[in-house]
Amino acid sequence: MSNSDVAADQSGGVQSVDRAITILEVLARHGEVGVTEVALELGVHKSTAFRLVSTLENHGLVEQSGDRGKYRLGVGLLRLAGATTARLDVVQEARPICKRLAAETGETVNVAVLSGSSALYLDQIAGSSALQPHNWVGQHIPLHATSNGKVLLSGLDEDDLDDVLHELPALTGLTVTKRSRLRKELAVVREQGYATAVDELEEGLTAAAAPIRNAHGDVIASLSVSGPTFRLGEEKMTTVVPQLTEAALEVSHRLGWGHR
Repeated sequence: MSNSDVAADQSGGVQSVDRAITILEVLARHGEVGVTEVALELGVHKSTAFRLVSTLENHGLVEQSGDRGKYRLGVGLLRLAGATTARLDVVQEARPICKRLAAETGETVNVAVLSGSSALYLDQIAGSSALQPHNWVGQHIPLHATSNGKVLLSGLDEDDLDDVLHELPALTGLTVTKRSRLRKELAVVREQGYATAVDELEEGLTAAAAPIRNAHGDVIASLSVSGPTFRLGEEKMTTVVPQLTEAALEVSHRLGWGHR
């Protein structure tokens, strides 16, 4: 395939995505719309509009309304919106508690969720000691080398662990790279209610994390405190860990888990 062919394919793909989004916007605006109206809105042939609508229908993003040949937004959008809403709820409920925890510890506080085979960082509050902290928000971080990752992994059953855990690369000399050892660590995390990672993701970086649970008790996110290893030594961690676990528990209660 020539470069011009590749460019044409990419252009066509982007155009199809743009048209599909426009269809969703049209349905959101009008409620129910037929293929003819969709074609007019897009300025395309009816057959092209039908193919686009059919693709969206196959993914549950639009659905037919009765026998009138009309289409409306599908329940698949609720599933996608629900996933986003759940993450927004975690950030919204955790934000004031994260601010307090950052003020108490002086260190950086992060909220992360499981995203495929990595941890996705959703929010970050810098403490007074963190002069120019690295911004982790929006970044995907290895699960096996972080306290957040270990907490998120601890909430999975054995089958899900096998699906998520692929390669365990050594990022530093202290990164856990053996599955058997990591599984033992996860058992400890479940028992003690928090995880730590000292110089495992980066040399000189220490972090501790605790689980955030939903109303059903499932681990849906992780709350962490991180900072330079020279500041977060064993002595300070004896103070930080109780503050952290209490904060994660409070966020979980806000999300409906347990009773205070």
